[in-house]
Amino acid sequence: MNMQLMILCCIFLPILAGVPILLLPAKEDEVRDHGIALFSLAVIAAVVASVAALLIGFAKGNLPSMTLFQLTDRLSVEFRLDALGAFFLSFIAVVWLLAGIFSLEYLHHEQNRKRFWGFYLLTLSSLQGLCLSGNLVTMYLFFEMMTLVSMPLVLHTQTHEAVMAGLKYLFYSMFGAYSALFGVFVFYSMGENLSFVPGGILNASATAEHAGLLHLAIFCMILGFGVKAGMFPMHAWLPTAHPVAPAPASAVLSAIIVKGGVLAIIRSVYYIAGTDLIRGTWVQYVWLGLACFTVFLGSMLAYNEKVLKKRLAYSSVSQASYILLGLAILNPAALTGSLLHVLFHALIKTALFLSAGAIIYKTGCTRVDQLRGIGKEMPVTIWCYTFVSLALIGIPPASGFISKWYLAVGLLDSGVSVISWLGPVILLVSALLTAGYLLPITITGFLPGNDFDYASLKKKEPSWKMIVPLLVLAGAALITGIFPGGLIEFLQGIALTLV
Repeated sequence: MNMQLMILCCIFLPILAGVPILLLPAKEDEVRDHGIALFSLAVIAAVVASVAALLIGFAKGNLPSMTLFQLTDRLSVEFRLDALGAFFLSFIAVVWLLAGIFSLEYLHHEQNRKRFWGFYLLTLSSLQGLCLSGNLVTMYLFFEMMTLVSMPLVLHTQTHEAVMAGLKYLFYSMFGAYSALFGVFVFYSMGENLSFVPGGILNASATAEHAGLLHLAIFCMILGFGVKAGMFPMHAWLPTAHPVAPAPASAVLSAIIVKGGVLAIIRSVYYIAGTDLIRGTWVQYVWLGLACFTVFLGSMLAYNEKVLKKRLAYSSVSQASYILLGLAILNPAALTGSLLHVLFHALIKTALFLSAGAIIYKTGCTRVDQLRGIGKEMPVTIWCYTFVSLALIGIPPASGFISKWYLAVGLLDSGVSVISWLGPVILLVSALLTAGYLLPITITGFLPGNDFDYASLKKKEPSWKMIVPLLVLAGAALITGIFPGGLIEFLQGIALTLV
């Protein structure tokens, strides 16, 4: 098995398929568009197979790396598979495939389907490159590619609202890019290279002599990459961009692209700067404060929001900052909880957005107060929604409970004054608010009340193309909570090498 070839397939196969799709003449042709969709899914399936081959090789101790080309004597575009990259690879392409299957039916009522599939493939390519990056420059290049090729998914409907949302997404991302680039320049000037090394690349003399500049640089990188992760004060693009995009695009934006920001922060803090650089400094305390505030802010905004997809977008603001809060604690338990929540949130939030998409597709209802009795009309969809909602709240034995447990333990053991007790309190309050904004849809959906017109109910369950991805995601969210042992052991191994 040629592992370098598998790396190239993961990254460049979607590009080789996506670009020709975009170059096809623009015309509405149902047969052609259906063929493009099936071809795109076949390409994504091939990427999943390539990822599986890489993971099998990784399990056997094969850690492939390759240099694509040199930018300068000290800078190269380099790919490498390590434990963290293998973890992110393991779910991204699978979630992409499931959302793609859902799109087969959902896109029937959308225009410009050819364009959607082209950029959908290019966005997958950028994420695969992000996961397999071997140094900071390579990661930065693919991070910026992710912004450029995912923006058309936000713009897809071409309404005024979608165009404004796309521009907002771009402007926020540009600020994040320039902020992070400052940090890249600083670390390049301090180290011999920018390759990812557990524990960081800095030597003691550089840290002692330029501590103030390095603190500013890593904070700019946390803030810049945190734009994609939705951390306050750069969170506002999520509730604007996600609701206007098609549901499958909303799902991967919220569940996966947000994790691109998380991955970039992990690489910057744990593999470039090193935890010793920021532990006990203003950088850690400000980061902790921003993450705690974002967890609470996102939950409150979601609780008060009446538009379903916008409510889920605010939820992503909150839940992504659960992950950032755990990363900022800088201890193994919290880092393990953060990595667990990366996976669990990806599964759960994809299912929630796809459920919302199925509801909108079949009923046209976009507001929560329009969904009375929806459980009677779409029982399978709403049961899937309910199971993943319980997982996001953190009800055992569903998966969210496991990640939040490790986050709480890490916070309690952190030794950081105030945060060590305030953090768990915020997590508990956020969990209650999560129940408050997710479960009413289930309750009024299945128990609409005696004054409801039951005669008006009609079965509106979508086809298997929508139902199967929802069942798989809901099942995965439940099973990973019941049998988390192997996953926890693997992620604890990563955490212990980094902290």
